Amino acid sequence: MTVESGGAVKAPPIETPKRGLRAPAGTLYRGTEGMWSWVLHRITGTAIYFFLLVHILDTALIRVSPEAYNAVISAYQTEIMGLGEVALVGAIVFHAFNGLRIILIDFWGWATQHHRLMFWIVVGLWVVTMLAFTPRHLINVFSH
Repeated sequence: MTVESGGAVKAPPIETPKRGLRAPAGTLYRGTEGMWSWVLHRITGTAIYFFLLVHILDTALIRVSPEAYNAVISAYQTEIMGLGEVALVGAIVFHAFNGLRIILIDFWGWATQHHRLMFWIVVGLWVVTMLAFTPRHLINVFSH
């Protein structure tokens, strides 16, 4: 800051920030690996929570009415629910692998520098796990 002859303080000019990565139009996010990891972790965690809630409620039916419990279980043994089980396992596997990635980032400083690589490792492990699980499960679902 400089002082002018009349005693007024003249502020330095305001510098406009340099633009790095720009967000796509109509969104607040940049779409990098860290953002997608965060979003997918929240979505999978919420989906798993609601599955567990429904699972506890339908299991509690056995104490109320064994016939109602059997009806619910028979509804779960359809092909559509078999596909839903694939989605559920996919959510659980991603949430577990990404949770381990988050633990590594939280406890080891070197991991923060490699969080993008670690995200892609999580995706790779998820793909390999799902490729191993999905065909076997769908064969069981559609063979009955």
